[in-house]
Amino acid sequence: QVQLVESGGGLVQAGDSLRISCTVSGGSFSSFALGWFRQAPGKEREFVSAITWSDAKTFYGESVEGRFTISRDDAQNTVYLEMTSLTPEDTGTYFCGATGSRQNYYLARERTYRFWGQGTQVTVSS
Repeated sequence: QVQLVESGGGLVQAGDSLRISCTVSGGSFSSFALGWFRQAPGKEREFVSAITWSDAKTFYGESVEGRFTISRDDAQNTVYLEMTSLTPEDTGTYFCGATGSRQNYYLARERTYRFWGQGTQVTVSS
């Protein structure tokens, strides 16, 4: 059974940086494409970033492009999201997803991901 566990969330101030992690167990990590989504209270889940399984190609949502960096460590079965220049609009629960899909075009879609973690809370104060 594939399990994803996010960690590293917390309370930070605007302008700060934060790195969150997602560790995957129970599956072939190197064969997964991985994505980060976030959800603020009262809002729909939003695509943040994704990284492909083979060549580690990265994708970003418009609101985080240039501020966030996704990376993966296949030896540690972990995907990271480095977040800089955080603003209160970045507040939300951040979810990690894993998929065996090879269609990079669909990595920004929530339904592409078969496996999900329970999320880690990121709160940015002004």
